[in-house]
Amino acid sequence: EVQLVESGGGLVQPGGSLRLSCAASGFAIDSYAMAWVRQAPGEGLEWVSTINTGGGSTSYADSVKGRFTISRDNAKNTLFLQLNDLKTEDTAMYRCERKDYAELSPYNFRGQGNQVTVSS
Repeated sequence: EVQLVESGGGLVQPGGSLRLSCAASGFAIDSYAMAWVRQAPGEGLEWVSTINTGGGSTSYADSVKGRFTISRDNAKNTLFLQLNDLKTEDTAMYRCERKDYAELSPYNFRGQGNQVTVSS
């Protein structure tokens, strides 16, 4: 069974940090570009970051550039997102995505998500 399972979220104060993990099973992530997306309450899905198959090329939304870092460990079949200097507007459900098609395509395979809440 193909699965993406996110972990590492939680409640953090503004300025704090978290590290999200996304463990893949049922397929090898080294054949795919991977991405993180997020959805805040009452909002649409927002692209956060993408990493290519080898990890040498990354891209970020302007809202997170300089604060978030995407990485991958293909040997462990796991994707990561380091979140630093968190802001209240980063509060959202974070989901990892296998980039089968363009970013945010409804046909991309995604995990169920992990909640990140930034609040004092």
